[in-house]
Amino acid sequence: MSSSNGCMGLELAQVAVNWERRDGATYLRSGHALEAPPETLGSLLRSATERAPSRVFLAERAGDGLREVSYAEALRAAEGIGSMLAEGDAAPVLVLSGNSVDHALLMLGGFLSGTPIAPVSVAYSTLSQDFGKLRHIVQKLRPTRVFVDRRGPYERALSSEILSGLEVLTSDELRGAMAREASPALAAREAHVGASSVAKVLFTSGSTGIPKGVPNTHGMLSANQQMIAQLWPFLADEPPVLVDWLPWSHTFGGNHNFNLVLRHAGTLLIDEGKPRPDLLAATLRNLKAVAPSLYFNVPAGYAALVPQLERDEALSNAFFSKLRVLFYAAAALPEDLWRRLSTLAKQAGNAELFMTTAWGSTETSPLATSAHFSLERAGNIGVPAPGVELKLVPQGDKLEVRVKGPSVMSGYLEEPELTRAAFDEEGFYRIGDAVRLVDPEHPERGLLFDGRVAEDFKLGTGTWVSVGALRTGLLAATSPVLQDVVVAGHDGEFIGVLAWLNPGGCVALTEQELPMAELATHPAVQEHLQRSVERWNAEHPANSMRIARVLLLADPPNIDAGEITDKGYINQRATLDARREAVAQLLSPEPPPEVLSFG
Repeated sequence: MSSSNGCMGLELAQVAVNWERRDGATYLRSGHALEAPPETLGSLLRSATERAPSRVFLAERAGDGLREVSYAEALRAAEGIGSMLAEGDAAPVLVLSGNSVDHALLMLGGFLSGTPIAPVSVAYSTLSQDFGKLRHIVQKLRPTRVFVDRRGPYERALSSEILSGLEVLTSDELRGAMAREASPALAAREAHVGASSVAKVLFTSGSTGIPKGVPNTHGMLSANQQMIAQLWPFLADEPPVLVDWLPWSHTFGGNHNFNLVLRHAGTLLIDEGKPRPDLLAATLRNLKAVAPSLYFNVPAGYAALVPQLERDEALSNAFFSKLRVLFYAAAALPEDLWRRLSTLAKQAGNAELFMTTAWGSTETSPLATSAHFSLERAGNIGVPAPGVELKLVPQGDKLEVRVKGPSVMSGYLEEPELTRAAFDEEGFYRIGDAVRLVDPEHPERGLLFDGRVAEDFKLGTGTWVSVGALRTGLLAATSPVLQDVVVAGHDGEFIGVLAWLNPGGCVALTEQELPMAELATHPAVQEHLQRSVERWNAEHPANSMRIARVLLLADPPNIDAGEITDKGYINQRATLDARREAVAQLLSPEPPPEVLSFG
């Protein structure tokens, strides 16, 4: 069935979904056939350069100014770097450092030369104490070269036996290579790059905390961009301008956003900030300097940004001045944040802002569904993208969603058992998420994200607790005080939550910035939490939703323990495992005074 979206003055694809029920499962397919995508990402760079050679492609802060690289300059640099890479073997290049222009040019050189690039979380080589995840990655990846923008922050990792024997590339070496002419060796290598060639290897931890390598082929990534181009045809006439911090070690920033800019000959300002108190100021400065046309972020990023927009009218006006699309992904967005963003946009004179989302994973390149129609609230993740087929399988009282399509991986890197377990008998990838149909008889109205299948648990009474719904509901109810929560109570008598405070949101109550430990005991914060949770419980009296206890955590999520990703996604299971002592206090028959109890 097909319907028009009539959305916000943007040209978007009509909604079209074909569906059938078979053997107890529901199958959904896009009504739009996937048109043939360009075969390689290198061809995207060459095409963009032909269309807009002088347009700024990449920019980053450099002292008081900006370092800007046009498409023509990027192609020349990528050919030089690709020529250098073509002189060596075709083993992946391990990338330890974060987003930068040099990182991007290395990646583009890899695309041209058929050299896979493998960016990993910066924390694995800087914050980690034992380099456990880095060791595992190197064992699976077997790189021969490693890139860092500069040695200093990574010296401890570079000096370890894990990376011994690897050729170290820095920005200095890259800049020397950028001046080289394209070599015959590069031409020979590029001629053999095709849709099945591996462009990147990204590592995803999932629920186990052990990184799994996902080979991303040129065909997977190009097909995903073709899907976006068909769903958002306005991009053909409106080259996007992005201000983006999302790390390239993850698929959202590194595949969805970077390749979207490349496909449509847009401009990317690499934001050195992050949604952390010590780095948020850089993001605010960048958003004042460059007004994005599309803005992509995760819920944790919006939770940090919204209080700043509410306090600074000039910042808010600048941010929304040219914004056409505001997009969230990677986790569920609390309804409160959706409402506040919508209000801010209208106050800034941008009443027609298209607020939307999509859904997918590293294994799906990432986009598998898209909400390319008007939404009134958060939660609807849209319909299958062109070329994608979804299979909805009943699991208890949930519908597990599985994915098949040209942008889905063929398997994990050197993990045959995990690969076998990742696909069902029909070849659908088991992503581990649950969904609900907005209208079971009209799938074109979209799917609602219904949490992770593995995160939900039963109380001792046998009552199921839907962790995803409880998490987003509680964050909205306690806004703007809580940053994130972890839900506990498996086989117990009640639900308790471990929670982190949102420092920016708390300022509205305390009227001053305070350390986390002081915020946790501040009377205004405690009173707000008490009142908010009591109101939540009055509105949600069922045991499956009622909060009995809250314990505020002073120390941030630990990336070594797998509690959090670079994007701010909290792994519920890993956090509960890593914080067994806190969970025991939370659920104790005689809890300590710092545990807030609700009668």
